[in-house]
Amino acid sequence: MATKSALDLRRQVGQLLIFGFDGLAVDAKLRTTLSTMQPGGVILFARNIESPQQTWRLLRDSQATTPLPMFLCVDLEGGTVDRLKKVIAPAPAVEDVFRTGEPKLWRMHGNILGLEARALGFNTDFTPVFDLGLPPSRSVLTSRTASADAKRVIAYARECLKGLKAAKVLGCGKHFPGLGEANLDTHRELPTIAKPWKKLWEEDLLPYRKLHRQIPFVMVAHAAYPDVTKNNLPASLSKKWMKDILREKIGFRNLIVSDDLEMGGVLAAGPIEEVAVETLRAGADMFLICHNQELVWRGYEAVLREAERDRGFAQHVRQASQRVLALKRRSPELRGFAREPKESAITKLKELVQEFSATIAAPQIDDRLVRATAERNA
Repeated sequence: MATKSALDLRRQVGQLLIFGFDGLAVDAKLRTTLSTMQPGGVILFARNIESPQQTWRLLRDSQATTPLPMFLCVDLEGGTVDRLKKVIAPAPAVEDVFRTGEPKLWRMHGNILGLEARALGFNTDFTPVFDLGLPPSRSVLTSRTASADAKRVIAYARECLKGLKAAKVLGCGKHFPGLGEANLDTHRELPTIAKPWKKLWEEDLLPYRKLHRQIPFVMVAHAAYPDVTKNNLPASLSKKWMKDILREKIGFRNLIVSDDLEMGGVLAAGPIEEVAVETLRAGADMFLICHNQELVWRGYEAVLREAERDRGFAQHVRQASQRVLALKRRSPELRGFAREPKESAITKLKELVQEFSATIAAPQIDDRLVRATAERNA
């Protein structure tokens, strides 16, 4: 890997960006974008995923455009957020897995999600959800949460993260500081959560406090918490939340990443140029722009221009890129690239996911299933 001192400002800015795009293959235009920006990572969605082999080639060809390893990302939680359900098999939802009460199955859930991701070439899965399953957010988060009880969320998430790690996939706690009380979808609107600091600290923030050493990433939500910040800025633009609370008070030392900056919950605060700069200025290390290539370029160029103009901001860009490269260096998940998946291997993986789903429906821990997942990890 290139050393941090070898990166000029343009490449430092690139390391702070994870972006998405349309299409099933790396065409000439996308190749130029990737090789010019050299982003810290890419993220794929269902629109990019047609078959296991095609997905693997898309990730391989994306990685081939830069000498630095990329975070090759996917949102794969099981249930309603499952980008691979049509090319492998539907995985069960977090809520259903947690309901079994079996920690071995919680860990197996993370492991199976990781095995699916790894088989197709991904090395980063933005899961598990740390949000509490509280009544206000039920219609939005549905079955994505483990429990309304923070201690139970921690118990599930700890095992899920161990399962992901066994599959050589990086995980992520989300959506900091918590969307359990949010009754609006942050994809479209900015929720305002009127919850006192003490209750947030004791409840919503407890998973981050207890698991901050186990998570490579924390994803920050586009939601406002005026009782804490005394304003209506989303947490993703808040120095109070990212620097003062997450970094200093909780002690998180890995990467802070904004949720998608194309979402209505943050664009209500300003254009893409402004929110890309301000999420970094407030303390984020990386930012996501998940679809529109014009917005990707506008966000990237705005950060670059601001770093050229403002020495203090350039210093943050430099430090953030160093943290990104440091995580990449110490993460075995990013060393090497998965072998192209064979049809026989995908068939076996599909059977494994289906068998796991059947086990969740009638929970009994089958030693054969445990052995099968262990063999896939090896």
